[in-house]
Amino acid sequence: MQSRPSGVELLEALESGEVRAAEPGPEGWVVNAWVKEGILDIFRTSEVVPHGLELAPGAGESGDLAFRDKEPFLVRRFTDEDDIRLVPGGSAIRRGTYIGPGVVCMPPMYINVGAFVGAGSMIDSHALVGTCAQVGERVHVSAAAQLGGVMEPVGGRPVIIEDGAFIGGNCGVYGGVLVGCGAVLAAGVVLTGGSVVHDLVHGCELGGRPGQPLEIPENAVVIPGSRALEGEYATSKGLAAACALIVKYRDASTDAATALEDAVR
Repeated sequence: MQSRPSGVELLEALESGEVRAAEPGPEGWVVNAWVKEGILDIFRTSEVVPHGLELAPGAGESGDLAFRDKEPFLVRRFTDEDDIRLVPGGSAIRRGTYIGPGVVCMPPMYINVGAFVGAGSMIDSHALVGTCAQVGERVHVSAAAQLGGVMEPVGGRPVIIEDGAFIGGNCGVYGGVLVGCGAVLAAGVVLTGGSVVHDLVHGCELGGRPGQPLEIPENAVVIPGSRALEGEYATSKGLAAACALIVKYRDASTDAATALEDAVR
């Protein structure tokens, strides 16, 4: 049972990994709604104030680069002990995030409050890890991929990306979708809590249920697809709606295509 710190103590507990917005349990993922309630309370009770960031030596003009945000939400700073690689070029990691050792952040990218990013993962250029999103170990979140945040409703499940998953470029994962261990989303796949995914391997349809958003099975390989729309008008116009297709489950060729390169970590 997690203790329930508040205010700056909550942000510190999130940064250390002592507290998480959602965490795996014996019967699946458990949402700690009180964490999001605590984050919202910080927003409600804090004033918007200037934030100054010292420019790096040799960056050009001297002085501070000023921002305005809620007072506790400083941009995080890291030391050698954190073992994190944050490449210069416009990235930011907000307070109240856990960033595991060996994580690489390529510019520009953004990680929002309440997020958890496990050891050895990469957050690539123009990627977003939204509020309270949970990213496992050795996950690659490719360029321009978006992991949606969740603050409302407070009890809603955040986006969850389990260990070893690969999120392709320009993917969008929203509405509490869970991407299972080792799953691969090909470039351009967009998933929401209510999306329907057709599993071509097992000949079945996957979708979310009330209170239980969509879950992508472990090791599934998902590509963008389309499905014909019904009705006289749609049929006459040949209209189709976007969907996602599981075309196979991981094999040696998938592993080779998505292998992480330790040299860049």
